[in-house]
Amino acid sequence: MNRLPAICALTLTGAAATLAQAGPLECGIPAATVSAVQATLARVIRLPDANGGIFQPNRMWSAIVDRQGRLCSVIDSGNDPWPGSRAIAIAKASTANDFSNSALALSTANLYAPTQPGGSLYGLNNSNPYNPLFEAPGSGTGFVPGGIITFGGGVALYLNGTVIGGLGVSGDSSCADHAIAFRMRKIAALDHVPSGVAPDNSDNIIYAASGTAPSGFEQPHCFPSDLAPAQIATIPPVQ
Repeated sequence: MNRLPAICALTLTGAAATLAQAGPLECGIPAATVSAVQATLARVIRLPDANGGIFQPNRMWSAIVDRQGRLCSVIDSGNDPWPGSRAIAIAKASTANDFSNSALALSTANLYAPTQPGGSLYGLNNSNPYNPLFEAPGSGTGFVPGGIITFGGGVALYLNGTVIGGLGVSGDSSCADHAIAFRMRKIAALDHVPSGVAPDNSDNIIYAASGTAPSGFEQPHCFPSDLAPAQIATIPPVQ
């Protein structure tokens, strides 16, 4: 008799009971700040350049974690974004928070090349797995879901030169996701990074040249409609 399924079920039940007993903890970012960041999503997804993405307006999930990795908020844009992007947005927020600090900001787009086979950070994707107990809609707030995603869409949130958490978005191409997160953070004025790996000393996306494998801190292009880094850093008026 194979007892493995029963053991696994008991393990998951026990983990869920432990989490329920511990209870959610309060987000370390003020609620007004969280709300202000999330409020920018509605504006950014309706920008006339569509953030270089597939959809116009973009169809997104947006998640914020605090410095301890606790999920503060996860929302969707209300226009049928991909359900699977909820967990991805949370994991992107966690990744950007986990690997940025008061000396260097790294967006999830910056982590693409070094985490590929042969890269200096290969294996990073296995370091902080996403907790499947928080897959269900409405779950996870006040807990630490974890997760690692190493393509565009996650940026750290900075206040007075200090990381206060991470913002992750998902629902379009990873290049558009990066543009949306980068612009949301800029509008919320939480973008004063200490330094970065991009040519302008930010954590903006760095595209690999066409036909070449990404290296350093590069990410490949997604589509011909991708916005250039300078375009991403500029927010056009909503029409």
